[in-house]
Amino acid sequence: MDDDKELGLLRRAGCPERVIRHVLAVKDLAMRIADEVRIAVDRELVRKGALLHDIGRARTHGITHAVVGAETARALGLDERIVSIIERHIGAGITPEEARSLGLPARDFVPRTPEEKIVAYADNLIRGEEETGFEEALEDFRRIPGIGREAVERFIRLHEEIEQWKK
Repeated sequence: MDDDKELGLLRRAGCPERVIRHVLAVKDLAMRIADEVRIAVDRELVRKGALLHDIGRARTHGITHAVVGAETARALGLDERIVSIIERHIGAGITPEEARSLGLPARDFVPRTPEEKIVAYADNLIRGEEETGFEEALEDFRRIPGIGREAVERFIRLHEEIEQWKK
């Protein structure tokens, strides 16, 4: 599995090197999770989605980076499954109501597939390019401005679901 194609896309889009270091760390963790779970997972989709999940950070570092990233991925003709990973990786997902209040299009940004969930979860466990544990990530998650109780509970449920997949 060669990451050069995806890293080239990130660089051509204008992603800073710190974002590239971050996505590489997310990819490494996401692939470890994909190896540990006992459900069917498309490992290549996890790899590509993890590497490209922050392509929108070439244009913005705000919460809209997921929407911008999905638009960029579509313009590049990427697989819609990768587009969905990019669009749904923020937090542990965002409901249409939460999206509206955050200034995003009022649609569902909650990860649905195992691949989307693994990338979103791995992203939450990487601070910069350093891996953190779930409890520490949960505390970080709770400190994000505008995060409500439902979003925190969704992150906890995502953690529990992925842990269940490992059994």
